[in-house]
Amino acid sequence: MELVRTTEAAAIAGGQWVGAGDKNAADGAAVDAMRSLLSTVHFNGTVVIGEGEKDEAPMLFNGEQVGDGSGPASDVAVDPIDGTRLTALGMNNALAVIAVADGGSMFDPSAVFYMDKLVVGPEAADFVDLRLPVKQNLHLVARAKGVHVNQLTVCVLDRPRHQRLVDEIRATGARTRMILDGDVAGAIAACREGTGVDVMMGIGGTPEGIVAACAVKATGGIIQGRLAPTDDDEKQKALDAGLDLDAVLSTDDLVTSDNCFFAATGITDGDLLRGVRYRGQRVTTQSIVMRSRSGTVRMVEAEHLASKWGGPRTARSGALARPFPVARPCPARFVPRAARVPRRRRPAPPVPPVPAVSARRGAGPAT
Repeated sequence: MELVRTTEAAAIAGGQWVGAGDKNAADGAAVDAMRSLLSTVHFNGTVVIGEGEKDEAPMLFNGEQVGDGSGPASDVAVDPIDGTRLTALGMNNALAVIAVADGGSMFDPSAVFYMDKLVVGPEAADFVDLRLPVKQNLHLVARAKGVHVNQLTVCVLDRPRHQRLVDEIRATGARTRMILDGDVAGAIAACREGTGVDVMMGIGGTPEGIVAACAVKATGGIIQGRLAPTDDDEKQKALDAGLDLDAVLSTDDLVTSDNCFFAATGITDGDLLRGVRYRGQRVTTQSIVMRSRSGTVRMVEAEHLASKWGGPRTARSGALARPFPVARPCPARFVPRAARVPRRRRPAPPVPPVPAVSARRGAGPAT
C-alpha cells in the first residue's frame, strides 16, 4: 500500500495542470512529487523503466536507485503521467503509474521502443493468439465471453498506422474505442469487468506493455506482444541484443516474476479510474492497487488536506509549483435565504415637516 502514496502524490501534483496546455510542466510536477515520496518507501528499487537516460532525465532516470534501501533488490517501472498530452488537453484516461517486481525480472525495452500488443481478460486468456488474424481472435473472444462479436469493444490507439487494423475490427462487426494516448489504462480496462472494453489491440510502447503486464498478472488476463522496430537501425539493434523479432512475448516473458505490485491513480476521469477532484482544501483521489501473487485488486478512495502540502516547491528549480485551485466565495444569489447573513439597514432619511393648512378655503399657511 506504500506504493499508492507515490501515485497519489504524482496525480495530485500533475492534476493541477489538467487542461492548462503545458504537458512538460505537468510531467515535471508529477515526477518531482513521485520521486520525493519514493524515497520514503521501504524497498530497494532500481528504475529500469523511467523517464529516460540520466543525461536526458534528471529525475527517475533509468538506473536510479529509489526507496530507503531496505529489503531485496527490485525492478521499478514508473510513469508519473501515462498520458501527458491527455493531461494537458484535459482529456480522459490519464494516470499516474508505478510497477514493482523482483530484481531482474522485467524485460529490457531499450532495444525496440514499440510492440504489437493483444490484451484480453481471464475469460479469453486461453483462446487468443497474436499470430492469428484479427477476425479469428475476435470471434474466439466472443465465444469465450458468450456474446455475439458485435457486442465486443476493442480499444485501439488513435494512430494512422492502425487504420488497417481498425478496418478489420469493424469488418467483423465489433466496435472500436479510439484513445489518444494511455494504453496502460486501455490494457487494464480490457481485463476488468464494467469498463466497457473487451480487448486491446495495436502497436504501442514497449515500456507501457511491461508496466501493463505487471497489472494484467493480477487479473488473470494475458498480454501478448511482438516487437515492432520502426527502422533498420532499430531492427539491427534488436538482432544485436539477441532478440527474435518474430517471437510472441507472453505475460511471463515481459515480467518473469509472479511477485508483482502495481498501483495507479487517476489524474483525469477514464474507463478505469476517476480523476483528481479539488474542493477547497480537500483533494480526493481514486486509485487501484494490485498484487499478482495473491491476485488481489483493491480500489482506494482517499481524501487529502491540501494545506498539508504547504504550497509545494518543485525539486528541480525551487520555484513554487502551480497552486491548488482556490474556492471562490459563492454569490449571494446562490446561497439559501435562510443561510444568508442579514444586512444592516441604513436608517431612513428624516421626513421634512408638512406645513399646517388652515381650515378656511384659500387661507395661507398658519403662523
